[in-house]
Amino acid sequence: MAAIEKKNMEKLVDRLKVPPGKRVSLKKDFDPGWIPPKLGKQKAERMLAEGVELLAEYQDKLYAQDNWALLVIFQAMDAAGKDGAIKHVMSGLNPQGCQVFSFKAPSTEELDHDYLWRCFKALPERGRIGIFNRSYYEEVLVAKVHPEIIARQKIPARFKDSKLFERRYEEINQFERYLHYNGIVTLKFFLNVSKEEQKKRFLERIERPEKNWKFSAADAREREHWDEYMQAYEECFTATSTKWAPWHVIPADNKWFSRVAVATVIHETLKGLKLKYPEVSKEQKAALEEARTVLEGEK
Repeated sequence: MAAIEKKNMEKLVDRLKVPPGKRVSLKKDFDPGWIPPKLGKQKAERMLAEGVELLAEYQDKLYAQDNWALLVIFQAMDAAGKDGAIKHVMSGLNPQGCQVFSFKAPSTEELDHDYLWRCFKALPERGRIGIFNRSYYEEVLVAKVHPEIIARQKIPARFKDSKLFERRYEEINQFERYLHYNGIVTLKFFLNVSKEEQKKRFLERIERPEKNWKFSAADAREREHWDEYMQAYEECFTATSTKWAPWHVIPADNKWFSRVAVATVIHETLKGLKLKYPEVSKEQKAALEEARTVLEGEK
């Protein structure tokens, strides 16, 4: 990350962040193909490599200090590059201190609980990084575009009313505020891919045999709801980008840039926590010196 000056990094993070309380328009405010001036693919790849090293260093301090935890949430339309971003950005982390959870359609057991339950029990422990590939936000995104999902949920009928999503936004905000006050930092990323780029990636998955498994006809059918999804995302960002858990909209038409952008936001966030290794007491130092004497005295 040394390739970008601190001031430029802060500007980049600010540009990607959804300001709390602002009404968002993805079409007007966030260009899926945007990249910073004078930033090319090779330079971005060097920056990402440097960023991965820095993240590993911060993860080590996070684990040693054992006060904070980091929750990273990825949401996106299909083929936006969530899996690739997780793979490349987190490639240098110690697996013992990092867990990835992918949330699919809820199981029968999960439907017998509230919608936050399955994510709540997957939260990272102190000192660790948790990554959610999709999350509880599906309940105000996919469920909003497909009302039949709500109809199947075991919510009392009186609460399946016009205020349901408004209540869920508030519940999510309060949940994330609770996490904030308990030392779990929440970072939320929306990988913003254009409809044209998604079509291109879908066709590539069809044409390349090794990628066929990643495509289903249902993915293509969901494109019919593109505008509804964009509206649902805009309403979600407007309602749930907060000071304690902001949304970051990442331009995703160029994967090489989306990955370095995600790494930059995570790096700057961890940097802001002022992480450090625990200080050793005088007693512990004396014990270390005693151990040194013993070890050096061995034949």
